[in-house]
Amino acid sequence: MEPIDIGLIVSGFMLVMVVLGMRVAFAAALAGLAGLIWIFWAKKGYDPSAFVWALTVAVKTAGQVPHSKVSSQALSLIPTFILIGYLAYYAGLTKALFEAAKRWVGWLPGGLGVATVFATAGFAAVSGASVATSAVFARIAIPEMLKLGYDKRFAAGVVAAGGTLASLIPPSAILVIYAIIVEQDVGMLLLAGFLPGAVSALIYGGLVVLMAVGYKELGPPVTGFTWGERLRSLPPAMPIVFVVVIIICFIYNPFGGDAWGTPTEGGALGAFVVFCMAVYKGMRWKQFRDSLMETAKLAVMIFTIIWGVLIYVRFLGFADLPGAFSDWITSLEQSPMLTLVLILLAYAVLGMFMDAIGMLLLTLPVVYPAVIALNGGVDVAAADSAFGVSGTGCAIWFGILVVKMAELCLITPPIGLNCFVVAGVRPDISVQDVFRGASPFFVADAITIAVLVAFPSIVLWLPGLTG
Repeated sequence: MEPIDIGLIVSGFMLVMVVLGMRVAFAAALAGLAGLIWIFWAKKGYDPSAFVWALTVAVKTAGQVPHSKVSSQALSLIPTFILIGYLAYYAGLTKALFEAAKRWVGWLPGGLGVATVFATAGFAAVSGASVATSAVFARIAIPEMLKLGYDKRFAAGVVAAGGTLASLIPPSAILVIYAIIVEQDVGMLLLAGFLPGAVSALIYGGLVVLMAVGYKELGPPVTGFTWGERLRSLPPAMPIVFVVVIIICFIYNPFGGDAWGTPTEGGALGAFVVFCMAVYKGMRWKQFRDSLMETAKLAVMIFTIIWGVLIYVRFLGFADLPGAFSDWITSLEQSPMLTLVLILLAYAVLGMFMDAIGMLLLTLPVVYPAVIALNGGVDVAAADSAFGVSGTGCAIWFGILVVKMAELCLITPPIGLNCFVVAGVRPDISVQDVFRGASPFFVADAITIAVLVAFPSIVLWLPGLTG
């Protein structure tokens, strides 16, 4: 049996395990180890005496993966980004953001929903975790909306969907993971996420207004704020801007020349600044300990998924499945853009059964080379490419597209993690109600994806300023 056949069989076996409920990290690691054993044993003609040798080589090969990949300095960004979000909550930045957004846009139909979307977008700029964003605003925004008579499904859906913005707006843990998998510059990808994140937030806000206009019972506007009250709400929310500026200045020197520091240093400095703010605001030892514990739990979960999936990725390399898939994609006699749309639709379906990080880790080693080849290769110029972007630009653009698809997975049943988080924080709202409330935002995400596909410059403009 050829390695490519082994790769297809083992990959199918792994997907079955995931659908049956096994955690992605363990399913991928088990499939990868079994596949490595199979390939090495097949090279010896399935000689029974060679099985122990194949097992030994496979275990050594798999054992080298976690340390060699996870020791990458870029991955140290993940815990610092997550920590920034939890510390910002204890520093009172989330309440200040929500209050400012409420005073400025609350007069709109469904105004508290719009305020929640914009506040989650602001919080996403200092938090790298969608789960943390949803959990924080489930505590802050939902009680405010319910107090004013908002529909509970609508309120919960807005918070769950708004939390997904943390996947796209830097600092983003998923963007860092994507950059490491496809070996692209982390700073460029983080910069690329800003404008698409802002576009997504605006489309979310527009959808909330349209829903509130069509169904007035969803949520009334909030009126009565004077211009003085609005202006006084801005200074407490400004520390968010300060932290974002610190991180971006370290990733990209706005005055030209070399960057002031690495993304890792920017994330660490951002965490320190927010820590100082939290201490100044009265954070106690218990709150600090809780933020560290929550950061550790989430970071360990992400790293465990990475470890398991990287073993599977090593197996894919031996099976040459990425190369075969790339050749097949480029041989299709149809429009490259149609192929890209079908790939994105496949992500939408796959996201119903897998978590966002696991999905990207499992698919990108196969899908990414195919998309780059479809565009014309790594070194293709924009004028000669299929999608109108250069090889490097395609890597960044496609990354934003798949991360946006990963956002959709966070509110897609039956796995949608953000919906479970909101329901966990608010026991009075069932997870079914949260899913129903979040379902209209599928339309908003589809519109956002269409805009980003049609206008790649939205993604590439900020990274282009560094060139």
